Amino acid sequence: MSEQPKIFYASEPNLESAEFYRVLAESGFGATHGELRLKAMLGQAGLVLTARFCEPGGKMVGVLRGVTDFSWVCYISELAVSKSAQGLGIGKGLLDEARRQLGPAVAIALISTPNSVGFYQRVGMTRVADAFWFLREY
Repeated sequence: MSEQPKIFYASEPNLESAEFYRVLAESGFGATHGELRLKAMLGQAGLVLTARFCEPGGKMVGVLRGVTDFSWVCYISELAVSKSAQGLGIGKGLLDEARRQLGPAVAIALISTPNSVGFYQRVGMTRVADAFWFLREY
């Protein structure tokens, strides 16, 4: 039986947009934003957490980006794990690190893609019906 790789979780408010893009693309997230938009997304996030393998070079394999006031709510806008590292508990680890950094009084909200609903339910998030979406075309 192979040993699970050790993962290091950290806050990285100055994460490079190229590394952010790479993990989004590797996760199947469908990252199609240009570099300027990715830099703005990271710069205005409030909470940027990463998951890296604990080895020389520490390749980033997961990222969580949240918009928050650190008082009432944190909206998780991206939670992505490279496909090669999926199934190792990294998504849950990123959510646990977000909870640790935000504290118990701050709610966490997100919008899930249909194929990720089961993951969020398994990690203990509650599905809600009263949510709204204003679709904006670009």
